[in-house]
Amino acid sequence: MGILLACSKGPPSGDAAFKVALLTPGPISDQSWNGTAYAGLVRLRDSLGASISHIQTKTPAEFEENFRQYGAQRYTLVIGHGFEFQDAAARVGPQFPGTVFITTGGSIVAANVAAMSFAFEEPSYLAGMAAAAVSSSGVLGCIGGTELPPVKAAFLAFAAGARAINPRARVVTSYIGNWDDASAGKEQALAQITSGVDVIFQDADAAGLGVFQAARESKGVYVIGSNADQNGVAPDVTLGSVVIDLPHAFLLVGLEVKGGMFRSRVLRFDTHSGVVRFIVNPPLASRIPSRAMHALDSVRALMVAGSFSLPAAAESVRK
Repeated sequence: MGILLACSKGPPSGDAAFKVALLTPGPISDQSWNGTAYAGLVRLRDSLGASISHIQTKTPAEFEENFRQYGAQRYTLVIGHGFEFQDAAARVGPQFPGTVFITTGGSIVAANVAAMSFAFEEPSYLAGMAAAAVSSSGVLGCIGGTELPPVKAAFLAFAAGARAINPRARVVTSYIGNWDDASAGKEQALAQITSGVDVIFQDADAAGLGVFQAARESKGVYVIGSNADQNGVAPDVTLGSVVIDLPHAFLLVGLEVKGGMFRSRVLRFDTHSGVVRFIVNPPLASRIPSRAMHALDSVRALMVAGSFSLPAAAESVRK
C-alpha cells in the first residue's frame, strides 16, 4: 500500500485540511536520502493527520510541473527534496501564495518559499575520525552521486576529521554522475579499493548500495552510510552512518505550518538540534580504538554545545 501511495498522483487520503506533498529526485527504495524523506512524509500523516502524496521527479521541468500541480490542488505544504529544487520553488511559489514550498537544501527564501539546511558536515567530520582510526592503509575514499555543494562540503569535513586522527591520511574522492546506478557505484568503489582505499564514505542514494556490495566482496574494507541509518544494510562491513533524522525535521516544520506559525527562512538543523548525527554501528564499535572513540566523543560534545568550528574549506563550500 505504501508503494502505491508513493507512486500515486490521484487524490490523497487523510485530513484534507492539511495536505502535504513530497517530490523526490530518486526512488524511496534507496534506503537513504529519498527513503528517509518518505518516512518523514509518513510521520506527518501519522502524527499530524496530514493528507499526503508523493511523486518521484527526474528533470527540472518536472520539478516545476509538479510544484505547480500541487499548488493548484491547494496543498498546504510541498517539499522539494534536495538542493536542486530551490530554483523551481522560487519560480512557482509566487503563483500559489496559499501553499508553503520548502526545499531540503539551498538558501532561497521568499514570502512562501523556505529551505531546510542540515549541518551534515558535522557528523561527516566525526565519520572521518572513525574512518582514519580504523584504516590500515591510511587511504580513505568518498563516493558521491553528483558534486552538489552539500555533498562536497561533507566530503571536505570527512577529510578534515580523518586528518585530526591521522595527519598523513589521504582521501580519494570520486562522483558517479547520477544517484540511481548501483552498478556504477560498485565499479567506483572497486576502483578505489584497488588503489588502496579501505574505508569508503558514500553519499550516493540508490547508487550507493553498490558501494556496500563492493565492500562485502573485498577483504578488510569498511563503508560509512549516509542520510539514513544504514548500519543494517551490510552490518558486517558498515562502520557507521552519517544520519539526517528527516522525520523529526519534517515534523517540526509541519507543526509550524499546520499551526499557522510558519515564517519563511532558512531552517538550520545541526548536531545540537539532534537532527544530524553520526551513529556508530554497534557490532563494529570495538574496531574503533578506545583513544579515538574518546576523541570522537569529545568533539561530538563540542558540536552539541555549539562550540565546534568546522574547517574553513568545508564551511565555505556549505555557504
